Formats: sequence, structure tokens, C-alpha cells
Amino acid sequence: MTPVQAIQSATIRAGGIAASRGPWPPRAPGLLADVIAVKGDPTKHIEAMQDVQFVMKGGKIYKRP
Repeated sequence: MTPVQAIQSATIRAGGIAASRGPWPPRAPGLLADVIAVKGDPTKHIEAMQDVQFVMKGGKIYKRP
């Protein structure tokens, strides 16, 4: 897999399989997002995913720089 395919396989694709109906990923006002941030471009260097700088799940920040 390319780095982009690996990231999609672990995120978008897995979420799409888990979705029971409607468009995936769902986007609408009021929905909470799960977000991570890394230094660098993981689509070029997948190793960037090993050093996660920021994590937000369900609108709550769990890790910040």
C-alpha cells in the first residue's frame, strides 16, 4: 500500500464499513469530529504518524502540543 492507501484503510474505509446508512463520512452542523495532527506530511512519509501531536475525540481534546 502507498502511505495514502494505508491511512485511508485505517480511517475512511474502516469508518465507511461501520456506517449503517447515509453518506460517509457524515458532515452536518452540530456533529463532533475526531481529529489528529502530526508534524510533516504522512502522505509522503508515513513515519509522521508515529509522532501524533494533537488528538481530539468527540469534541474533547486529549492531547495537545
